[in-house]
Amino acid sequence: MTFYDELETRSADERALWLAAELPAALARARSAPALARILAEIEPEEITTREALARLPVIRKSELSEAQKKKPPFGGFTTRHPHEFENIYQSPGPIYEPGRRGEDWWRLGRFLHAAGVGAGDIIHNCFGYHLTPAGMMFESAARAVGAATLPAGTGQTELQVRAAVDIGTTVYAGTPDYLKIMLDKAAEMGERLAMTRAVVSGGALFPSLRQAYAERGIATTQCYATADLGLIAYESPAQEGMIVDERVVVEIVRPGTGDPVPDGEVGEVVVTTLNADYPLVRFATGDLSAAMPGESPCGRTNMRIRGWMGRADQTTKIKGMFVRPEQVAALVARHPEISRARVVAERAGEMDVMTVLLETRGDDAARYEGTVLDTLKLRGRVELVAPGSLPNDGKVIEDRRNYD
Repeated sequence: MTFYDELETRSADERALWLAAELPAALARARSAPALARILAEIEPEEITTREALARLPVIRKSELSEAQKKKPPFGGFTTRHPHEFENIYQSPGPIYEPGRRGEDWWRLGRFLHAAGVGAGDIIHNCFGYHLTPAGMMFESAARAVGAATLPAGTGQTELQVRAAVDIGTTVYAGTPDYLKIMLDKAAEMGERLAMTRAVVSGGALFPSLRQAYAERGIATTQCYATADLGLIAYESPAQEGMIVDERVVVEIVRPGTGDPVPDGEVGEVVVTTLNADYPLVRFATGDLSAAMPGESPCGRTNMRIRGWMGRADQTTKIKGMFVRPEQVAALVARHPEISRARVVAERAGEMDVMTVLLETRGDDAARYEGTVLDTLKLRGRVELVAPGSLPNDGKVIEDRRNYD
């Protein structure tokens, strides 16, 4: 087995030493971006040398980025370069604007393609979009990094896609997990057989049944977790035991609505610090749920692993006409040190909303928390005390059980 570079097999001590040097330098560079200069004004970069120290910094949420971009388009002051100094400017739904560069695999997805066995001699059928959003160029850049050729197919026009795949002999599919099935079905309808033996996918859920269906057709499928803002966050290797975190980001799993790291194994929101010198997002909340996995991957890569995408962390829910947000639930827990976790449950009784607040604590006096519930959630609700560790480990702090059918 060959690795992309020596970074993938570093020891824990080597990673800690690297982070102690790289993190302060990255934060110092980040302060040349006007928005980050304000956010990081009170910190001394040289003091932020560990993950624990990093956790003291504020979390940046996409809503904050969006508001900043409205006030100062296109990037809201979050880049260290002027807009015209980037080769590309993209627009994602929202809208959110992202910069892009064409040199040196700027989004770092080459590491993922290498782990998937893609390289020189391959022709990638790239079905990610090239229009406005950056996904197509992210995989294009990765292909160049590993020496593979690319058919810039984009989306749609399935019959033409199949014709091109057959004529050119593309060997690797790149795109969302489900579109490959559409292509395979169309090829069968046309009496053609695709030469693809590998699929590298992202941007949607890769269900085990779908992966198995592709395997039965001779296509090995691996997935990555990447975003337009951050580039590669984590990726699968052939071991397919979780996702390995990229070497140029720092990933934290925090309690939704806060910036507080959760214990390893507990589901929480993915927060990422990217060491990208041009677009240095610090503790950027993705809004996605995942959990850290113990140990190292059987493939030999030693970086932190996460369980992959496990849903969305933004659980804001309207109850009795009022929005209840994860950060309000976090404020409730913070008021009482004896409470380890909380969960707000919304249900219907007759034609009325009902709110129940489940609190993990060893106490037995639910009434003492009713005032705090009203103060933090701005609603009255039934308080129920449950044993520590009894709430599901799914990252949810607000659960909506109402039937909307």
